[in-house]
Amino acid sequence: MKKKMFVFVFLVVLMLSACNSSKLSFSEIENVPNHVQDKVDPNLKLQSITDGGNGYYIIFHSNGDVETDLETKGDTVTIKFNVNNLQDDVKQNTFYLTTDQEHDFIDILVNGVSTPFDNITVQ
Repeated sequence: MKKKMFVFVFLVVLMLSACNSSKLSFSEIENVPNHVQDKVDPNLKLQSITDGGNGYYIIFHSNGDVETDLETKGDTVTIKFNVNNLQDDVKQNTFYLTTDQEHDFIDILVNGVSTPFDNITVQ
């Protein structure tokens, strides 16, 4: 009986810890939630808006097409934005990044140049 109870408790703890863990992911999103879009400043080039957990909306205003790449090294996630096909109009590009527990820092490279966030908003 004790063995069954131990196995049950172990499985419950395992399931709960899996629910609280997140995996590293990065993708462009087309439909930005209203509560996020309300915080976007079109005059800023680079913004980060957290969702209160391990997720970040990364807003990048560019005047061209944006190609992205994601790299990790140690505790740093590096997002690379390469802008090409320059145009006159500025376009909002919105991405969603989730980090895992081993990543503490986000570095943004725009055309190879490290670029700080103009604004960071915590919800």
